[in-house]
Amino acid sequence: MKMDYTLYLCTDRGLMSTATLEEAVEAAIRGGVTMVQLREKDCSSREFYETALSIKKITDQYQVPLIINDRLDIALAVDAAGLHIGQSDLPATVARRILGPDKILGVSAAEPEEAKKAQEEGADYLGVGAMFATGTKKNTRPVSMEKLAKIRSEVSIPIVVIGGVNETNCAQFKGTGVDGLAVVSAIIAKPDIEEAARNIKRIFTE
Repeated sequence: MKMDYTLYLCTDRGLMSTATLEEAVEAAIRGGVTMVQLREKDCSSREFYETALSIKKITDQYQVPLIINDRLDIALAVDAAGLHIGQSDLPATVARRILGPDKILGVSAAEPEEAKKAQEEGADYLGVGAMFATGTKKNTRPVSMEKLAKIRSEVSIPIVVIGGVNETNCAQFKGTGVDGLAVVSAIIAKPDIEEAARNIKRIFTE
């Protein structure tokens, strides 16, 4: 599976405009989402596992990689394409060792030092942000365009920007060397999820 980071959806059950997460994810993929990260903060392990299996049926059908947020055990249990971890989760070296060489490992970074370390420890891509103020995540650390440029110059692996990215600001990332946009509410909270995804992707890639 070739990795296309262009439009990277992070799920948020609390924000979605559809009745089910499955509907939201399928609509987003139809609109052009190229990767899906399942992010579940408030459910039991069993629920997370069952949701992941259900979402993976959809991502597999469209041949879109499914990344699991934080939970290495769930990523392995459902044979997801990969795992995304933050700075307070398991170290990347440990996650990489347990995942093996063939799974995708993403690491969140807000500083050039974190980015370099993640690359050295086996990350396949970086989630860099928060680029803008965002309501979907607490305790985010702001990243300026200058700092993004510095991070880009320090690492060779793909970068996906995250944090308040939406249709009004995504054009700012054209020509910055980033590989994709990670989007939460600007897709999943919109009444027409498919159209919202299509719109953001068009603005970023045109």
